[in-house]
Amino acid sequence: MFSPRLLVELRTYSLEKFRADVLAGVTVGIIAVPLAMAFAIGSGVSPEQGLVTGVIAGVVIGVLGGTRLCVAGPTGAFIVVLYGILAKFGWANLVICTIMAGAILIAMGALRLGGLIKFVPNSVIVGFTNGIAVLIALSQVEDLLGLPIERMPGEFFGIVKTLWANLPQTHWSSLALTAACFVFLKLWPPRWSERVPSPFLVLVLATLPVASFDTGIATIGSRFGEIHAGWPTPMIPKVTLEQLGSLIAPAMTIALLAAIESLLCAVVADKQTRDRHDPNTELMAQGAANIVSPLFGGLAITSAIARTSANIRNGARTPVASIVHALTILAVLLIAAPLARHVPLPALAAILLWVAFNMGEWHAFQTMGRYKPMRNLILLATFALTVLFDLTVAVEVGLLLATVLLIKRLTEAARFEFVQDLAREPDAPSLALPAGSLGVRLRGALFFGVADRIREALAVPCPRRVQSCSTCWRSSTSTPPRSRH
Repeated sequence: MFSPRLLVELRTYSLEKFRADVLAGVTVGIIAVPLAMAFAIGSGVSPEQGLVTGVIAGVVIGVLGGTRLCVAGPTGAFIVVLYGILAKFGWANLVICTIMAGAILIAMGALRLGGLIKFVPNSVIVGFTNGIAVLIALSQVEDLLGLPIERMPGEFFGIVKTLWANLPQTHWSSLALTAACFVFLKLWPPRWSERVPSPFLVLVLATLPVASFDTGIATIGSRFGEIHAGWPTPMIPKVTLEQLGSLIAPAMTIALLAAIESLLCAVVADKQTRDRHDPNTELMAQGAANIVSPLFGGLAITSAIARTSANIRNGARTPVASIVHALTILAVLLIAAPLARHVPLPALAAILLWVAFNMGEWHAFQTMGRYKPMRNLILLATFALTVLFDLTVAVEVGLLLATVLLIKRLTEAARFEFVQDLAREPDAPSLALPAGSLGVRLRGALFFGVADRIREALAVPCPRRVQSCSTCWRSSTSTPPRSRH
């Protein structure tokens, strides 16, 4: 059943909650502005498209979402996926892919598939999350080194080859600025970020010298030209059946990533607030946002753990905070967008490096010795395939290996034992065995994977050498038995 959380919260809404939501929403909006621009540039589009995405995500998820405090928008996890689709299919097809992904998410929610996400193994999630973090960091090498590359390839080997070929043209001022911004973000105390968000502060501090002096450092204006203030006009793309066929796989990638990221974010928010989200309503809200966003030139949308955590820490009470966060981004887009042309690209690269560093669960590699080899194989395979090839392939192979591991464990957990007297078994069926016969109890799952174990168990001589037992008969007499186990 579709049940937006906002409708529930408005029944008991008060002025006190409104004040808390406004304060948290404005703070998160300020945090989201530099992130939205950085994610958009990393995805290969203009920074204002990232701001548009943040506005639509905040409003749609705030109004329709199944969570109380989650904040959505463009995220780092989508950078590699969207850039690859854009490089291969072009912007128009990326729009169609995102709309298709939105429809898939709505269908998943309507079919009540939200609860299935919890069955995705942690090793698969950690593997592709760390892989995406590596690819985000790799995609920023161009800007952090100030390399004059017109068009970066979309796949790993092409990126490495292009970067290596252009490495002698490193712009040392860009590298120094990136390093200074990253160190600032790393050393800025988290408790201070609740009052002054570090990404926004580093953007301001890095822009001032670049705008005041001729440093030769690339800026948003030098790459994208003038950033115009205003809201874009919606455009409906033309769709053909031939296009849809080739775009199903990338659309599934976007939908799967959006579903996993948004529901993981909802779980994290529930743990921090002792709340409980509605996964199916959340999926349908994410689907609606991903249909609306590309119509206005926006990107794919999912909930963001970092912005959600900031929303919670700053005292948000209801989904109204997400809407206020969106209105804050809208105010920047309509009023201050032209000023963004002075923002240096190395500063945005430093922000994305900081995001990649924080989103990766790097300790998972250090603690691999505590786990079984099969679990580690799943994690490493998902990680390697995400980095070297494609997220869709990585998740598919990871889930396949996880399924094999599950079948193996279920098979190993199966146990068999002979039962001589059913009357003494409290959970046994009320069935009288023929004289001299035995029952066999199966403990565990009964499925095709345990067929051989059942055969092996029945081939073992039984504890009672009875005439009616086929095993005993083969070893003791030539008279066939009247019955079997």
